[in-house]
Amino acid sequence: MDGLLAGLPPIGPLLGVAAAALAGGVSRGFSGFGAALVFVPLASAAAGPQAAVPVLALMECVACLVFLPSAWRHAVRREVAVMSVGAICAVPLGAMILAASDPVALRWAMVGLVLLAVAVLASGLRYRGAGSVPLTIGVGAAGGLMSGTAMLGGVPPAVFWLGRDAPAVVVRANMNLYFAILTVAVTAAFAWRGLIGPDSAWFALAAAPAYGAGLWAGAWLFGRASEATFRIAGIGIILAAAVLGLPLWDGLTGR
Repeated sequence: MDGLLAGLPPIGPLLGVAAAALAGGVSRGFSGFGAALVFVPLASAAAGPQAAVPVLALMECVACLVFLPSAWRHAVRREVAVMSVGAICAVPLGAMILAASDPVALRWAMVGLVLLAVAVLASGLRYRGAGSVPLTIGVGAAGGLMSGTAMLGGVPPAVFWLGRDAPAVVVRANMNLYFAILTVAVTAAFAWRGLIGPDSAWFALAAAPAYGAGLWAGAWLFGRASEATFRIAGIGIILAAAVLGLPLWDGLTGR
């Protein structure tokens, strides 16, 4: 037992990852996406991206099961399946980038991608055309690459689906079903690259209760939100997480 506890990460990073999981869970439960956009910048600030990113994959393995029944009922399953093909093919390349990248440089890149996503979502720029098979596969491939690198694979499909006329319940279901498929591929890729180890397990155990509470709170809020609130609140949460996750604050937190 003492030998197992000797490998326990410091309490500061554990608490930081748990707090990030709570915020990410609220976003995920509310909108069906945004967990990584919130969790990754905050958790990377607490523990570094190579430790933090696989934690979300482990927690999502359980979270996806919670949302899967509702997602299966409401999602446009054919379109999700086509998008998932592109995503699965691109995930291994993203995992290779994560394993080989400098942690600080990777954090800057992650925050930059999150801020770019916020700018696109807030600007009103959307793809409003028909969802052709090549385009849908391409969106999935972009998502798979970003998932393998930083668990940010929700950005391309969120931009793609939020621009359509589908109601919020369908967008949320599409995202949840897409993540259920993608998480299996991402977790396997992380294990293949040796990114899942004892630290990941400890962080996941510490963060899982907070993530579960966030998922429940987000789902509760979703049932009481209007269509406009659904979009505005999601963008606001993501923007706050990106700002708080900037490496600029490392001097203040002691990292």
